[in-house]
Amino acid sequence: MLRSRPDIVLLVLDTQRADRLSCYGYARATSPHLDALAADATRFEVAFACSQWTMPSHGSLFTGRYPHEHGLVQSRSVLPPTLPTLAERLAAGGYATAAFCNNPLVGVINNGLRRGFQSFLNYAGLLTSRPNQAGPRSGPVGRYRQFFKRTLAALLGRLQDSFARSDVLLALSFTPLMVPLWQTALSFKGNTGRSLTHATRLLVERRGLAPGQPAFVFINLMGTHAPYHPLPHHLQRFAPHVPGDHDARRYLRRFNSDIYGWLAPLATPLGPGDKATLDGVYDAEVAGQDEQVGRFLAQLRASGALDRTLLIVCADHGDHLGEKQLVGHSFAAFNEVVRVPLLVRDPSGDLPRGTVREEPVSLRRVFHTALAAAGLADEPERALSLAVSRSSGEDAVFVEADPPANVVELLRRRQPSLLSQYAYDEPCRAAIAGGYKLITFGVRRRALYSLRDDMAETTDLQHVLPERVEALEELLDAHLAPGTPPVLALERAPEDDPAVRKRLHDLGYLE
Repeated sequence: MLRSRPDIVLLVLDTQRADRLSCYGYARATSPHLDALAADATRFEVAFACSQWTMPSHGSLFTGRYPHEHGLVQSRSVLPPTLPTLAERLAAGGYATAAFCNNPLVGVINNGLRRGFQSFLNYAGLLTSRPNQAGPRSGPVGRYRQFFKRTLAALLGRLQDSFARSDVLLALSFTPLMVPLWQTALSFKGNTGRSLTHATRLLVERRGLAPGQPAFVFINLMGTHAPYHPLPHHLQRFAPHVPGDHDARRYLRRFNSDIYGWLAPLATPLGPGDKATLDGVYDAEVAGQDEQVGRFLAQLRASGALDRTLLIVCADHGDHLGEKQLVGHSFAAFNEVVRVPLLVRDPSGDLPRGTVREEPVSLRRVFHTALAAAGLADEPERALSLAVSRSSGEDAVFVEADPPANVVELLRRRQPSLLSQYAYDEPCRAAIAGGYKLITFGVRRRALYSLRDDMAETTDLQHVLPERVEALEELLDAHLAPGTPPVLALERAPEDDPAVRKRLHDLGYLE
């Protein structure tokens, strides 16, 4: 029998591109377990993260606000204490709140994202830490050990926090001497299996929870984040050329050891061989993570826990793999980095299983969806739940992809011409409405793409549809203006206008 309030699980697949999952149309079978979940859930075909990198995107997931509202937009930023987080709201409403996090930008940096979690297990960094709780204390020896572990974790946390906030220390961390530390001692990608095991135990065994108390569980997995070290059987399946190809192995070693290369625009397009290697190892990592998520879901299903759980699976952002001469997710708001998977399995039926929603949605609405399911949302928040198919104020979706300032400064010293050429040192914004997406890079650069005909964003229509650019710029300006009401979409999708369709056809943009 379903509890009056469900458990809520927010599973963030860090750096997972939507277009690399089979359930989103990818030709390679990378994700059989997520595909099965999608068939038993509501799948959102066109979901957008609020930003292209971890901290602002998680800030929006946890507050329901766009980055310019919550302010967590740089590595030095901190969520304002006056803005309640999802964990704080749910804890105040009687939920047990627990996090199992593999991303150091969420679990290590002192930026406010841990607020409200009564238990927070962080698997990245120099050691697994529990920054929000003391843990067991049995006798003087246990108390001494716990004090020592907490003191050491606090010191290491401050050290790691300093690296994220200092330009000098950040630049030092990108040197070849420091790379082995990032990849091994710092356990940069955490421990996917361990974190999922711990989350399963809480949801199934319910130790420490009061009878009938619902739980909110946040999980962040880093399996598809660089560096890429897929298991041999996944590598053999998705990149079989790598083990026997000297050039491919050399490129992969260089890529994995060059953290700067994860951040910088490419001076020249990626060659076909290197592109195939990068695609293959990324797909192998997707498959490996999918396998582990599949075991997690199977355990929840076998125990009956899944059927009392609102399960939300998404990504905080994607990753460029050489497209548009970009690697990683430091810059721009192209679909490779901001279009993300979003699957919601809702035991109440408000989000029907086995359905696909086609309209664009913002990941900020995860916040409202969780609160509505918990019975803690007010009327405006309930209107923004994903269970509402077209919510007032969300017919237009926005992305605020400001580049990390410390990364920009580093690149200015090494490759200033690339930053200037593509305006990647400017604030980047995107407005999605009426079947089109406008991307702006400060005042210097614009690009307009059709969501219906060009999800890969290969054809810029700004000069073909200047009136559409102007209309979307007006929406974007209104969105960013302080104290303005929610922005509504354009009333008519321009691709449905016969005159516009004919113009695009005559110019060769449509078949």
